[in-house]
Amino acid sequence: MSGFPTGVSVVSATGPQGVPRGMTCSSVCSVSVEPPVLLVCLRDESPTLDTVLRSGSFAVNLLHAGARECAQLFASGNPHRFKLVPWECDSLAAGPHLVADAHTVADCEVVLTQRMGDHVTVYGEVRRVTGRAEREPLLYGLRRFHSWPPPEGDGATGR
Repeated sequence: MSGFPTGVSVVSATGPQGVPRGMTCSSVCSVSVEPPVLLVCLRDESPTLDTVLRSGSFAVNLLHAGARECAQLFASGNPHRFKLVPWECDSLAAGPHLVADAHTVADCEVVLTQRMGDHVTVYGEVRRVTGRAEREPLLYGLRRFHSWPPPEGDGATGR
C-alpha cells in the first residue's frame, strides 16, 4: 500500500481531565454523504484509540502541505506533541483542532467500531466541519511526504 498515495491527517480526541491525544493517520475515508460519515483506522492499543473509544468522539485534522513536521511529530510517539504545536478545543469540538497545521477539521461522533488484525476501524458521523485555511493538502506515498502538484499552465483543461 506504500505505492498508493493518500492524504494525511491527525486524528485527535480529548481524554479525562481534558488531556489531548492524537496520532498521524493516512487511513481516512468518506463512507457516506447522508448522513455524513468518515472512517479512520487506528492502531490497536494506542492511547489515541483508547481516548476515542472512551470519549465517543474524535476530530479529523486534514493537514495542509506545510504541515509535514506536524505529521512526523504525531507519528513519532513524542508524549509532549501537544506542547509543540498550537491547538484549540472549543465546547463543540470532538477533539483538539490543530490551528496552524490543518486546512479543515471534521468533528465526529463514534457510531460504529470494527476490530481487524492490529487496527480498529472507527466510523464517525460528522457533526461539524471547520475550514481553517485555503491550502493544498499534504500527501503521503512511497514512504515520502509530498504536496499537491501545481496546476499546469493557466489551469485550463486543454480542450
